[in-house]
Amino acid sequence: MSKPAHRRANIPAGAAAVLWLVIVAVPLYILVASTVQSRSSYLENGPLSLPGEFTLDSYRRVLEGDFPRYLLNTLIVTVACAAIVIVLAVTVAYSVIRTRTRLSRRVFQIFLLGLAIPSQAVIIPIYLIITELQLYDTLLAVILPTAAFSLPVSVLILVGSMRDIEEEQYESMALDGAGPARVLWQLVVPMTRGGISTVGVFSALGAWNGFLFPLILTQSRENRVLTLGLYDYIGEFRVDIPALLAAVVLSIVPIFTAYLFARRQLINGLMGVGGR
Repeated sequence: MSKPAHRRANIPAGAAAVLWLVIVAVPLYILVASTVQSRSSYLENGPLSLPGEFTLDSYRRVLEGDFPRYLLNTLIVTVACAAIVIVLAVTVAYSVIRTRTRLSRRVFQIFLLGLAIPSQAVIIPIYLIITELQLYDTLLAVILPTAAFSLPVSVLILVGSMRDIEEEQYESMALDGAGPARVLWQLVVPMTRGGISTVGVFSALGAWNGFLFPLILTQSRENRVLTLGLYDYIGEFRVDIPALLAAVVLSIVPIFTAYLFARRQLINGLMGVGGR
């Protein structure tokens, strides 16, 4: 038997990988290293230098301020948006799949139309509606439009997942006397848990990183979220860069941890294979 041929080293690919690692690693290093040095040390040595004196004073200043309140508000907005999107997207997608009527097709087309409408284009009508509903400067004013703009892609993902369920499985449950609610709960939800996880992670990421709706639809400090709370460290004549970056690190950790545990479901669902 002939010996297997040795694989040749792909030098260009290796060089490109190293370059990409440097491009990603340098900003992360600057982000973390700047948070563990004092303001004077940062200004003297610059962002690329090694920390001259290790200190967690930046994190202490952040946690002693309004950051915990902003974090709680963001958690409320994120959990509420994810819950609303999951409940509505599952029921709408199930209706589109199982109700083969012209109305259901029109509803699905309307949801798909939402993919082409950016939130920036309708922010003024949304502001007027929220004001008329007397919801301005509340967390609900952020939750409702954020969930609404997450629904189109969520319905699209779940429709693709539910189409993978074979018709024989629906028929077998119908023969057992199962109604639509039982079929949805005992068959569709377990079979599309991957797609549901994808929808939950997608909507949670969008809500956590949301900036436009909190900026336009809230005003008081009591209803600020993390993306707006970062402005606390930017003054008229100075910027507390170590504290600002410490707040950025603390705001990244929760959603990044959730993404690490759910990244496979998110990727598979967006590729159209999340229904299994």
